[in-house]
Amino acid sequence: MSPRRTPAVPDPVRPRQPGRAERLAVVLERDGATCIWCGRELGGLVAPTTEHVVPRVKGGPSWLENEVAACRRCNAERGHRAPVDWLEECERRGWRPDAARLARALTDLQAAIDRAGGQRRARPHLDAQLRRLRRRLPGAAGPDRRTVAS
Repeated sequence: MSPRRTPAVPDPVRPRQPGRAERLAVVLERDGATCIWCGRELGGLVAPTTEHVVPRVKGGPSWLENEVAACRRCNAERGHRAPVDWLEECERRGWRPDAARLARALTDLQAAIDRAGGQRRARPHLDAQLRRLRRRLPGAAGPDRRTVAS
């Protein structure tokens, strides 16, 4: 006798994310048409891109909450560096990175992960980046997770 097979029950899935061009339009509308890292106006000669705040290789999801507007130069040069490391490098270069927007993006991503669950690989990286950013900008990155009642 062969064992009975029950039909697979699909796991709850996040809604389908929009395509690349749609995501870029949403991110530009949400964040404004400036590069988060160097502050240049996007459009014309400065091509806009979306960039993952928590890199995909560090477990960052391909969700709108993990994407910000960046110019191609910054997106390419950052590579897989941590967001706070790249923020500090941009400051060393004399650029005007938007630390407040980075703080908002990281806290929004953390809230999205808390709602949706999963993202086991991204959580430690995200938590470490938020801690580092809180030390740089007290109060700008939202409340510390340990002080929030569960």
